[in-house]
Amino acid sequence: MKLVTQFLFCYFLIIVLVLHSSWPATSHEVDDEREFDYSEKSGKGPSQWGEIHPEWSLCKYGSMQSPIDLLNERVEIVSHLGRLNRNYRPSNATLKNRGHDMMLEWEGGAGNIKINGTQYVLMQIHWHSPTEHAINGRKFDLEMHMVHESSDGKVAVVGIMYTIGRPDSFLLSIRHLLSAVAGNRENVTAVGIVDPKNIKIGSRKYYRYIGSLTTPPCNENVVWTIVRKVRTVTREQIRLLRGAVHDDSETNARPLQPINRRSVYLYIPSHEVED
Repeated sequence: MKLVTQFLFCYFLIIVLVLHSSWPATSHEVDDEREFDYSEKSGKGPSQWGEIHPEWSLCKYGSMQSPIDLLNERVEIVSHLGRLNRNYRPSNATLKNRGHDMMLEWEGGAGNIKINGTQYVLMQIHWHSPTEHAINGRKFDLEMHMVHESSDGKVAVVGIMYTIGRPDSFLLSIRHLLSAVAGNRENVTAVGIVDPKNIKIGSRKYYRYIGSLTTPPCNENVVWTIVRKVRTVTREQIRLLRGAVHDDSETNARPLQPINRRSVYLYIPSHEVED
């Protein structure tokens, strides 16, 4: 009887994981992040995320998890993916303190990008420090995630990495907003019109792979685009981003996840490949 029970439990677990992997990812990351954190000593750190709630099981059992190390030996250089087709527009936004990060969310979206013929609407951006992704084993100081969602609930995230240097112009433009949030205990603050076209990318080259959300519920089948150029940000700007969050933590980056057998591409325009 005990063996039968164990068999049924394992069978049920397999079915749940199969169903999970077939569901489309959504951009609905956890709004209140206080149920988990980034400390392995707390009992609710990254290695325990998959055990906190059944619907977070992919954080532990998923095979296409993010972030990953973008290793040269695993990257295939291609020129057929095409340039990022961005069509952003200014829109009303709110700043949300989710517990471990600051999220700038646009009401109804702020324009779109097109990937493989699918249109993804820009819904929100947030920041992780240090970077979650790595390039050849090297992490940097800050990573911005621009989260997009299609009409059928699929997710595409554009990641931009930063190292310490000159100020980032977009963060300069919203400095007063972050300072205001840091000075109060409100979780949501209306900030008015914000133009995502002011977010500088500065490179046509990018990495592309299929992964997951990097916070619970860690849903998979997310289309990741990581801009190859590492931009710059000041230490003060990073401190302001972290200071606006009321979690008393200096970091909010998930550890690197196994690549497994996934393909990782580096898009370089054909004329640059030939050069």
